[in-house]
Amino acid sequence: MPNYYPVMLDIRNRPALVIGGNLVAAEKAASLNASGAKVTVMSPSFCEELLDLAESHTVNLRYKAYEQGDLKGAFVVVAVTTYEPELSEQIWNEGQEHGQLVNIVDVPTRCNFIVPSILRRGQLTVSVSTEGASPGLAKRIRQKLEGFFPPAYEAYLQLATIARQYLRERGISYAKRDEFFGDYFSSDILDLLIENDEVEALASTVRLLRHYTVDISVSTIIHDMQEAREGNEHAHRT
Repeated sequence: MPNYYPVMLDIRNRPALVIGGNLVAAEKAASLNASGAKVTVMSPSFCEELLDLAESHTVNLRYKAYEQGDLKGAFVVVAVTTYEPELSEQIWNEGQEHGQLVNIVDVPTRCNFIVPSILRRGQLTVSVSTEGASPGLAKRIRQKLEGFFPPAYEAYLQLATIARQYLRERGISYAKRDEFFGDYFSSDILDLLIENDEVEALASTVRLLRHYTVDISVSTIIHDMQEAREGNEHAHRT
């Protein structure tokens, strides 16, 4: 029986606190920021990587050691205090008192969430977890999966999102939309994107949409994809 319930957590514009000043803390802070969190890193001193993140306004640095009450207001807490059991216990207990999400790095018994090894291709996220038993093995499984999900999957998924929008706008039923994506998945569209032949990939999508009574031009898809990309970039910046 699994010990964890897998979820995708929306932390956009949520306050996140990272406790620690080393390279691991920098990696955790950068990952939280990449998902849209407002990140504060707390430590008496900081490594160069964290100083660089602060210089680029990616994170805020707070120069102090942890004290009771410092977790106030944080939605997510990540503590790089693996080899400081007393400090880890204090952070864990405070987080438990306030019902916060707490992860003491590499101490599964003091985590109410764990972070899997993650493969991202735009809006596609593939997570691999061994429930903390072997993070190193999870990383290597994720690396192997990279070959099955090449970078072209980002455009492939974005194109699918645009196609779904057209199908819904024209009142195509759920069953027919599902049938469309079965055809989309088995088509040559991904292969064309892998070969950097975006024009033919779009043309193939247009032909498939027309088979489902949706008449859209290649130029319309290009315009809508560009708008979607600009919207995503704006959302990330803000």
